[in-house]
Amino acid sequence: MLHELLVSLPEEDFVYLGDTARFPYGERTPQELEGFAMQIAEELLRRRVKLLVVACNSATAAALPALQSRMLQTTLGVDVIGVVRPEALQAVATTRSGRIGLLATPATVDSGAYDRAVQSADPHVTLTSVPCPDLAPIIQAGGAGGDLFDEHLVDVVRASCAPLRDAEVDTVILGCTHYPLIRPLLQRALGRGVAIVSSGAALARQAEHALTSRGLDTRRTGEGTYSFLSTGDPEAFRALGTRFLQLPLGPVEQVLPTADGALLLP
Repeated sequence: MLHELLVSLPEEDFVYLGDTARFPYGERTPQELEGFAMQIAEELLRRRVKLLVVACNSATAAALPALQSRMLQTTLGVDVIGVVRPEALQAVATTRSGRIGLLATPATVDSGAYDRAVQSADPHVTLTSVPCPDLAPIIQAGGAGGDLFDEHLVDVVRASCAPLRDAEVDTVILGCTHYPLIRPLLQRALGRGVAIVSSGAALARQAEHALTSRGLDTRRTGEGTYSFLSTGDPEAFRALGTRFLQLPLGPVEQVLPTADGALLLP
């Protein structure tokens, strides 16, 4: 997600907060996810962000309305955009048969957020959703230097894609931002005739529109900056993030979750 934003909006400054201490989000309750998202939003507000991008499908599904309400209470009002709606719109525009599949975490599937987004875009489209509790943790662990592309991952991918093949979908939404990292495996399991939709490019376009419509886009030229915060181990975050982003991360600042709903410097 950040890679797409850096490519599409190179002049802007970005601050990315990764909640690695509480990963994975996929089997958290909606109440937990909303609480985590509000903590993160408050920390980013303290850093004077002008746009909040929720680059997590589970957090978007559970907390987007609450985040949008909170951000409107700020002095200038900070827009909040999430990953669900851009993907749903892109999938509806892509499908030829009207049969769309979704691979996502259990929390995202259970929320019904994609069902609502797809039905809002086109009530005649059907959505087949498959909860994948194991995929994101496997990708996260493998991305840090382990053997990601092993037979266990292949078996999990095949099992996850089987219901979508049975449903004869022609378009599949990758409803977790980890999944594009194994896109070739997913494409092989789904078949070459199935279109795969991920949120990066669509969300980057929405972020650009959100900034320009309010005159908040930067007027400078050249590359902006990007910096990182992590609730977990900064060195582990740097190792994982470098592999995922394929750009140098530089220093990673740690912030710690507290019981009273704040993030503090250690």
